[in-house]
Amino acid sequence: MADEMVRLAQRFVNTTYNNGATLGISKLDENGVTGWPTMYALTRALQYEMGITALSDSFGPTTLSTIGAKYGKLDATTIPSANFCRIIQSALYCKGYDGGEIDGTYNSRVKAAVVKLNQNMGVSATYPGSSLWPKVVKGLFNMDAYVTVNNGSDAIRSIQQWLNGRYILRKDFYVIPCDGYHSRDVAKSMLFAIQYELGMADGTANGVFGPGTQAGLKSHTVSVGTTGTWAQLFTAAMVLNKRSVSFGNFTAEVKTAVESFQSFVKLPATGLGDFQTWASLLVSYGDQSRKGTACDGVTMITPARAQALKDAGYKYIGRYLFNPSSTSLPEKQIQPGELATIKEYGLRCFPIFQTWSRSADYFSYNQGTSDAFKAIEWAQYHGFKPGTIIYFAVDYDAMDGEVTQYIVPHFRGVMRTIGENSSYGVGVYGPRNVCQRIADAGYSAASFVSDMSSGFSGNLGYPMPTNWAFDQIATITVGSGSGAIEIDNNIASGRDTGQGDFNAGSYTEGLDVDLDKAAYRDTMLKDVQNYLTSIGVPETGGDGWTDKDWATLGGISTTKAYDLVLSADWLFTSLARQLKLRKALIQAPVLWELRKLNPGDFAADEAVKNGLKDDCSTGWGQIFAWVTIDARNYCMQQGIINGTPLTNDDVRAVWDDLQDPTYNIRSVAYLTVYNAHQLGIARPSLSTSLADTQALLARYNGTGDDAQQYGRELIGLYNVLENYNRLSRNK
Repeated sequence: MADEMVRLAQRFVNTTYNNGATLGISKLDENGVTGWPTMYALTRALQYEMGITALSDSFGPTTLSTIGAKYGKLDATTIPSANFCRIIQSALYCKGYDGGEIDGTYNSRVKAAVVKLNQNMGVSATYPGSSLWPKVVKGLFNMDAYVTVNNGSDAIRSIQQWLNGRYILRKDFYVIPCDGYHSRDVAKSMLFAIQYELGMADGTANGVFGPGTQAGLKSHTVSVGTTGTWAQLFTAAMVLNKRSVSFGNFTAEVKTAVESFQSFVKLPATGLGDFQTWASLLVSYGDQSRKGTACDGVTMITPARAQALKDAGYKYIGRYLFNPSSTSLPEKQIQPGELATIKEYGLRCFPIFQTWSRSADYFSYNQGTSDAFKAIEWAQYHGFKPGTIIYFAVDYDAMDGEVTQYIVPHFRGVMRTIGENSSYGVGVYGPRNVCQRIADAGYSAASFVSDMSSGFSGNLGYPMPTNWAFDQIATITVGSGSGAIEIDNNIASGRDTGQGDFNAGSYTEGLDVDLDKAAYRDTMLKDVQNYLTSIGVPETGGDGWTDKDWATLGGISTTKAYDLVLSADWLFTSLARQLKLRKALIQAPVLWELRKLNPGDFAADEAVKNGLKDDCSTGWGQIFAWVTIDARNYCMQQGIINGTPLTNDDVRAVWDDLQDPTYNIRSVAYLTVYNAHQLGIARPSLSTSLADTQALLARYNGTGDDAQQYGRELIGLYNVLENYNRLSRNK
């Protein structure tokens, strides 16, 4: 929401520093909305007024020390100029405080705002009065909030204020947010606090959970009756991990909550605040010397390694279904005979699916759909039985906004595809926040938590996901000689015990692959154009429409239709491999229907949208909703796909779903299978005859003479497409 005083603050910056480009101060949008651009500009303006020549967005050590050296503290007697004061007033408004009239006067309104700011930060006992001390100024020039925001926790806010008040005078401790939310800054401030209480000097205390901190905590077990600072720190850690205790003394209530927490993270439920409990509360990986019963790795499990793992107490082994690289980590993918070895030694395996998955732009709904199809195929290839949970990897430090924009839609695609096309379950591998967000969205049954990456923002400040199955805490080596193997040591919750028996596996020989676009895109298009022209379908127009009319009314050229089909090649390939049929059988009608779209199709769509018709053929494959319902219900009855049977009441919902090309193309594939049933011929396969293929293509358009003509026209298109698909799969 725009604020007029923030707008005036932005105008002040633009007007006063109108040669800002020279100074490195960007011109601001005068929109009245506080954001980082405004705070950065104010920071640079402050540095400029103090005589700092190398301006920076960061309120760093130089800016902080310059305030201390030049002024000690800022108030009516020390502020050097009116513009300097206006910068302070502007920053106060950007934080939601009354900064006066931005008139360059450190007046009573400014003083009252500073008093309130100090109180909200929790530092008023250390910094009484209306002066701004350097660390408070640093806290003023960022986007941190010092009041509870967006339903934040008042209990967490009181802890944040307590930390600020107690440790603000220590050299490397800076004001942390007091917004009621756990975060990276709060997690690090807790480690600083513990180090200070252990007696570490400034410069030694570093906010890292190192050997000195660990050794100190081992001598600071807390229990019922413990009071004072150590009890406060422990209960603070419990609250920050979303445990319902009161901040303060270690009471019987706290003991009960500790037992619950220990059971949840699979520690001995002693009710004591011992080292392992401290560690699990403070850092994502906890006590890295903990003995796990699960592991994962990129090395083949040989008999010698299986024995070494079993001797070390391991029961569950995470292995990769697939390795996209043929040269890197040659044993990363499950190797032939490996699952038989795992079974022979009484171990169990949980599968992981990962291709790249190390940046936000990898993730999308379509990529999730594609990954899920590949994971199903590979799981079946290796022989994993129905009920197996497959863990899909998010192997990077995803910001919360990226989770919303990219990763949640990705897992929606994963879940829908796994749910419709297999009897497997969906798991997620990644940082705590990713795992919890996907669980909350309903897109995962279990989480494999990458807690070893303790510096990830998605781990710092987030509690263990509620549905965690495996907790990855350290890389270690087990065994010796031929049995030596490097693994990631995992704690198992028991939520998923993997698989101890496996099917014989399925075949992939002869299945279609993605088209080699670099080699065949242009020549394939030319052959498609030549064939369609030969049967009276030119590049544009046709059916009585001039080229101009065709373009004006939304007609699609052959090239456009071809490019659309090529853009979904991954989906055609996935469906063909899943259903074990030729993808040209799905491609041909979709390409044809896209090319033949006409004004009547668009008018029919509008009639359904406006409630004038109940149904019409629609989308890429020009399918009726009622036909889709029949086809999907048949495939459900045959166990080809999963789902809830559809009824006539679902016609409009299905019609709406058909506007999504992914749903539409999938429905084309299921209709192809259903059409074989309607014709009384064998289900389409890799060896379906040309005669049956033509019959299936004809049935796509119904029955009668027009349908037979449709089949004769499309079998030629099928042959063109199949030729290049065959060339690609035989490479």
